[in-house]
Amino acid sequence: MPIADATSVDLAGIRLRNPVILAAGTAGSLDEMGDVLDLSKVGAVVTKSITLQPREGNKTWRIVESRHGGMLNAIGLANVGLDAFLKDIAPRVGSVPCAVIGSVAGFSPDEYERVGGAMDAVEGLAGIELNVSCPNVHGGCEFSSDAALLADLVRRVRGAVTRKPLLVKLSPTAVGYRDAATGETGIAPLARAAIDPGSVHGAGGEARATGARRRGADALCIANTMPAMAIDVEARRPRLSRGSGGLSGPAIHPVAVKLVHDAYTQVCKGAGVPIVGIGGVMRWEDAAEFILAGACAVQMGTALFVDPRLPVRVAEGLSAWVRRQGRSSLAGLVGALEREA
Repeated sequence: MPIADATSVDLAGIRLRNPVILAAGTAGSLDEMGDVLDLSKVGAVVTKSITLQPREGNKTWRIVESRHGGMLNAIGLANVGLDAFLKDIAPRVGSVPCAVIGSVAGFSPDEYERVGGAMDAVEGLAGIELNVSCPNVHGGCEFSSDAALLADLVRRVRGAVTRKPLLVKLSPTAVGYRDAATGETGIAPLARAAIDPGSVHGAGGEARATGARRRGADALCIANTMPAMAIDVEARRPRLSRGSGGLSGPAIHPVAVKLVHDAYTQVCKGAGVPIVGIGGVMRWEDAAEFILAGACAVQMGTALFVDPRLPVRVAEGLSAWVRRQGRSSLAGLVGALEREA
């Protein structure tokens, strides 16, 4: 079997030539990373998160390096807004030599619904990623930190997104989540809310009134950046203009691996819902950890700031790993974590 076939991925109906995806907010609005990276050698690129209205984002400084292994950002969802995206960017989606996934953000269920519906109609977009977990805007993590709120949001967006696969991007704050209705802890109740909104007690609309099970996310993206802060001790001021932001990079990788493993074993494996692992992928071994934990694909973001050629190296490393493992495809290694007796 050719190498390209061995590492190709079916992500909820989105065909990827390999499992490496460029994460939202790190690769420009669409194809800007193509100036320094051959996009035909990655699986997909995720657009910047698009909101209903254009946003300038937070003031400088809004990206700072962390000596603890990664970077903090508080971009503030800076983007051109839906109208400009549809007019100036969407017509070029078909020219990108890899799959393109549109990222949707908002500050109310109505905004998410309107942007998601508009994105669903964009010709050439392979899927929609719902960013419900941005920690560097006011209330950014709200929807991903409560199962009932998340279920209601996904249910509404799913009503508008009918043509394309829907991916929901969760927050690493799920590590400390406790569901008020059931007492269940960790990422499982949030994953279940995203996948099956109608099963969640307290979800709004018809799901709450009838208990009917509603179709939700076709895949989960786990996880976004970790809420964090850095301080300039001489100036006695936060290093980010907003005060706090999101930590990404190697520092959060083990946390993200645990979240992927928990979501896979407790919810997604049984539901047949794929996972995209996100957090600190700098080498192929990092990506392989996500695969063994239960992800079928990975996203890379912080790595692009270090060396934009790293995604190609990760894809090549995964291909060689599949061969050494004696598998005909990467799919045979998803969740294939061996345990000691």
